[in-house]
Amino acid sequence: MKHSTATVLALLAVVAQYPSHAAPADPKVIIIGAGMSGISAGNRLSEAGITDFVILEATDRMGGRIHKTEFAGVNVEMGANWVEGVNGDEMNPIWNMANGTGGLNLRTFRSDFNHLSSNTYKQDGGLYDKKCVEKVIKRMDEVEESGSKLSGTLHHSGQQDMSVMSMQRLTSQMPDGPSTPVDMVVDYYQHDFQFAEPPRVTSLQNTQPLPTFNDFGDDVYFVADQRGYESVVHHVAEQYLKTDPESGAIVDPRLKLNTVVREIAYSPIGVVVRTEDDKVYRADYVIVSASLGVLQTDLIRFEPQLPSWKSMSIYKFNMAVYTKIFLKFPKRFWPEGPGTEFFLYASGRRGYYPVWQQLEKQYPGSNVLLVTITDDESRRIEQQSDEQTMEEAMEVLRKMFPEKDVPEATEILVPRWWSNRFFKGTFSNWPIGVSRYEFDLIRAPVGTVYFTGEHTSEKYNGYVHGAYLAGIDSANILINCAKKNMCTYNVKGKHD
Repeated sequence: MKHSTATVLALLAVVAQYPSHAAPADPKVIIIGAGMSGISAGNRLSEAGITDFVILEATDRMGGRIHKTEFAGVNVEMGANWVEGVNGDEMNPIWNMANGTGGLNLRTFRSDFNHLSSNTYKQDGGLYDKKCVEKVIKRMDEVEESGSKLSGTLHHSGQQDMSVMSMQRLTSQMPDGPSTPVDMVVDYYQHDFQFAEPPRVTSLQNTQPLPTFNDFGDDVYFVADQRGYESVVHHVAEQYLKTDPESGAIVDPRLKLNTVVREIAYSPIGVVVRTEDDKVYRADYVIVSASLGVLQTDLIRFEPQLPSWKSMSIYKFNMAVYTKIFLKFPKRFWPEGPGTEFFLYASGRRGYYPVWQQLEKQYPGSNVLLVTITDDESRRIEQQSDEQTMEEAMEVLRKMFPEKDVPEATEILVPRWWSNRFFKGTFSNWPIGVSRYEFDLIRAPVGTVYFTGEHTSEKYNGYVHGAYLAGIDSANILINCAKKNMCTYNVKGKHD
C-alpha cells in the first residue's frame, strides 16, 4: 500500500507532538499485548534474530484471556480453562507444553461428557428419563454428522456457507430449530458451550467438521493447576525474555506492563505508538495482538484510519462472550462419583444457567460448582450485581434439587470479560456471512502495521493453540518483510 507525502508529513507531525520515552536506540518492532499471541510472536522474532523489540501490555500481567485468580482457597481460571484437541494424530502444541515434552506437567483432567443423558434436569426439578435424553442426543449427533457432510460439499471460498441453524432446519426437518427445553439445552451444549454464540449466527463451514478436533483429537483436558494455565504463556516467554534466577519472574526490560496503547501512527518510514500516559515509542514495525473486541472499539486509534477493507473485515467477525461463574458452598448437595461431573438444566429460556460442572475431582474438598453462560445472558449478568446473579443461580439449583437441602452459596466469582475495555469479550466466532476472503483480510498487514491474535488463526480461531500459532504466523509475515524484503501480502480474490 502506497502512502502519500502528506501522510508521511502527518506522521512526522504526530511524532513532534510528544517527547520520546523510547530507549536510546529505537526498537525495530513494537508488540502490543502480552497474551499468548503477542508472546508467541516475540518468541518467533527472537528465533529469527530480531531481538530489538518492546512488548507493551495494558494490564499488570502476562497472559491476556488466560488468567487465574484465587477463589475459595484455590486458583481457578477466569478465562481459558481447557486444552482442546488432544490424543489425535497430530500433537496440539499447547498440550505438548502443558503435559508433553514441554516439561510443565500441569495438573489436568480429561473431561468426560458421556453421561449427560443421566444428568439432565427438568426446569421444575428432577431428572429427565435417560432414554428420552439419549434419543435427543442421538438425533442431534445425526444432524451434526449430516451437517459435516454437507459442509464438505460447499465451495472452500465460503460463498455457499450457511448458519448452523439453517443446516439443522435443512437436515432435521425442524422449521424453528430445537424448541423444547431438553432439545434446547442439548443444542446449547453442542454449540453455544463450544462457540459462545447460538447456531443461528455461527458459520457451518468453519465449525463442521471442526479443525481442532479433526487435527488434534477429540479429547479435552481441564487445567486445574495452582500455577495456572497462564504458566504456558510464561513458558513461551521464558524462551527469550530474561527471568530472575531465584523467583523465575520475568524481569526483561523489553516487557512493559501497565502500558495502555491509545494511538498508532504509521507510514512507510515506520510507526509511532502513543500510550495513555503520553509516552511515545517509535519502531519500524508494530504487531497488534489486541483482541478482536478491542479492535472493534475506539481504545486504539490508528493514524491514518485503517483502510475500509481492513475495518470492514474486523467488524464482520463476532467477539463472543463466554462466562464461567464459580459458586462456593458450605457443603455438597449434588450427585458425586463417576459420571456426575457435568449436568444440564433444561430451562424453557434457552441459555439460562444451562451447563454445570462439579469440581470435586479438580479441587477436592472445595465444594465449588461452575456454571457456564454465554452471549446475551453473559452481557445481562455482567450488568447486574453479583448478589443478583447468586440469587438466580440459587433459584435454579433449588429447582434442580427440590428434595435436597441446598444451602446458600458463600462466595461467587463472576468474570466480566465483555465489560473490560482491554478485552471486550472472550474469543472470536466466525459468523455466517463472511468467507475465507474476509479472514485473509483480517490478518493482512496494513503497511508497517501487522495483526495477530486468535481471531487471525487460519483454522483455530477461538482456541489457545490458535492464538499461539497465529503469533508465529504473523511474526513470519513480518520476518519475510524485514529480513527478506518480501513485503507483499497476497489476498486471493473473493470468489477464488
